[in-house]
Amino acid sequence: MEIINHLQPGPDGHAAVYTKIVKGVEMEHPKEAVVLVVGGGGRCHAIVDALSRSPQVGKIYCAPGNAGIAAQAECVPLKETQVEQLRDFAREKGVDLTVVGPEVALAAGIVDVFTAAGLRIFGPSKAAAVIESSKDFAKQLMAKYNVPTAAYRTFEDYDAALEYVRNGSFPVVLKYDGLAAGKGVVIPETFDEAEHTLKDMLLDDKFGKGKVVVEEFLTGPEFSFMCFVDGGNVYPMALSQDHKRAYEGDKGPNTGGMGAYSPLPFISDEDKEYAMEHIMKPVASAMVKEGRPFKGVLYGGLMKTPSGIKVIEFNCRFGDPETEVVLPLLESDIYDIFSAVADGGPMPEIKWEDKSSMGFVMASKGYPGSYDKGHVIEGLEDASDPDVRIYHMGTAEKEGKILTAGGRVLMVIGSGDTLKSAHDKALEAVGKIKCDNLFYRRDIGWRVL
Repeated sequence: MEIINHLQPGPDGHAAVYTKIVKGVEMEHPKEAVVLVVGGGGRCHAIVDALSRSPQVGKIYCAPGNAGIAAQAECVPLKETQVEQLRDFAREKGVDLTVVGPEVALAAGIVDVFTAAGLRIFGPSKAAAVIESSKDFAKQLMAKYNVPTAAYRTFEDYDAALEYVRNGSFPVVLKYDGLAAGKGVVIPETFDEAEHTLKDMLLDDKFGKGKVVVEEFLTGPEFSFMCFVDGGNVYPMALSQDHKRAYEGDKGPNTGGMGAYSPLPFISDEDKEYAMEHIMKPVASAMVKEGRPFKGVLYGGLMKTPSGIKVIEFNCRFGDPETEVVLPLLESDIYDIFSAVADGGPMPEIKWEDKSSMGFVMASKGYPGSYDKGHVIEGLEDASDPDVRIYHMGTAEKEGKILTAGGRVLMVIGSGDTLKSAHDKALEAVGKIKCDNLFYRRDIGWRVL
């Protein structure tokens, strides 16, 4: 049977009606999905961009959004954690599906609130989001179900933690137990550094009141393995690698991520299969057994160590900046994928483009420490190219000008047949963007180029 979808533009500029022609019989199919994306950074811009490519999606709202997202969605002045107000907004606007970007909204229980109201939403419940909101929970889960990870101990008491670290080896990995916007992991190389970090986390409550996980230091290349998960069903995405350190040569403090790329030549098909069968699938099954079934994106931060692939961390949502390089490679309709997970229905075939993607983050000078906002950004139109996407991470619009409004401000992504061509496309575009208060790493992908 031949089915042809014709998109008919509606009065507001969005497609309003599909005309299906089945065996020569024309039938109107009025289904224009209204979607709400919760969040406002580069990850959410990538999600909005992917949804805008779906012929099933008409109107997109984004709360709170940013100056770049505003070109593809109507931005709504609601914070990610205002879950009741977001629920009321979704009801009022007849939203068909809500997609959650940031972990703070998930940890605040947005999925539970929407589900209780009978609203369709993509993301894990608060009980399942604990796999990210508590590092200690994740470590206990892995220990219970024999998932390979680094040896660890968890501490609430500063003196006990300090004594344990004093008697251990360096470098050591110190993780704040709760959410810390990607900045709660420190790898001290000396006892003095460790002492200072433990004081920050356990005495001065730099990230809030919480515990600290002390882990053994593992070596090897890290990679990000994101999967769509619906209970015990796990569907892999393209692999990617993030660059956490602020400066070139992987120097400086950890950040939320200064760039990423996909695919990964150093991860074999056997490596990916091992990670699926020994890490991602067992963890999804473990969450079901623990009465916390996971629905949404399960992010595995993994490392290929000399003794095999091990887990560094889990996140309960799309990674940032990995999402920005992975979703442009998705050939399938993302609305179908989101709907299948939200509804617990059959998953459509998920296809990935056989291309490479690489992105460079342009950040405010001083990031991840203190930085100024409000600097004018110019040259965005000059940087546009069919093989370049520019996702806004922290921008605002004022009097027709785009201004810096965050630590990480823009991510410029190039695509090509090879990682080298993607790298060159992206860097060429970065060079056309002018702002006196932005910096970026030129060495994204240096391990494979």
